[in-house]
Amino acid sequence: MGEMMSDELLRVENLHVSVEGTPILKGLNLTINRGEIHAIMGRNGAGKSTLASVIMGHPAYNITQGTIHYKGSNIEDMEVFERARDGMFLSFQYPAAIPGVQVGTFLRKSVASVRGEAPPPREFRKELKDAMENLSMDRSFLSRYVNQGFSGGEKKRLEILQLLLLQPDLALLDETDSGLDIDALRIVAEGINSVAQNTGCLIITHYQRLLDLVKPDVVHVLLDGKIVQSGGPELALKLENEGYDWVEALV
Repeated sequence: MGEMMSDELLRVENLHVSVEGTPILKGLNLTINRGEIHAIMGRNGAGKSTLASVIMGHPAYNITQGTIHYKGSNIEDMEVFERARDGMFLSFQYPAAIPGVQVGTFLRKSVASVRGEAPPPREFRKELKDAMENLSMDRSFLSRYVNQGFSGGEKKRLEILQLLLLQPDLALLDETDSGLDIDALRIVAEGINSVAQNTGCLIITHYQRLLDLVKPDVVHVLLDGKIVQSGGPELALKLENEGYDWVEALV
């Protein structure tokens, strides 16, 4: 078995993407192997969220050039739900409230739709219990309505709970990080760290502080639709301290 191929999860090559005719990504290259955590940093409007949405197959984004390979296949024609079934997970910056649907029901349904069949109730209860204990979440959470009256931290906890239950191959975490207190941040980080070994993770973040808790293998700087600089965790520190001007000067 070719070692390289078996570990490569995602390969984005020369990706150009536009929205309603406006180019957003302009020749982006990125490769993520299983077990790696990649962080993407960049100013607002650089194209970070666009990248996550395009990988997941959001229909509003038009790929004008380049390819996305996932597990060795070009996925351009795969629907969002097919990508989810094939092990992709995208967290949302602003998860919607779903009135009248309890968290427990929502989780069972989302697991069933991704796995293609409903998990046996007893097994699922055990999985859920273990995952919630991991995140030190109270059982009463399950009977609340999805995201109704949830704090930012509770929304993120729900997202990470989904992450633990779904155990995806590729996790796209479009973190706003903003508004998360240190406890919520720690829980998000613990969730990411606990799946990271068998998963490829792409974390989109504005802040160094999440990267203190989740150690990225590679940090990328996205500028005007391209990755212009990649490095280790020290790159994130430098950006935090010095901003993005020095990177622009290199381009």
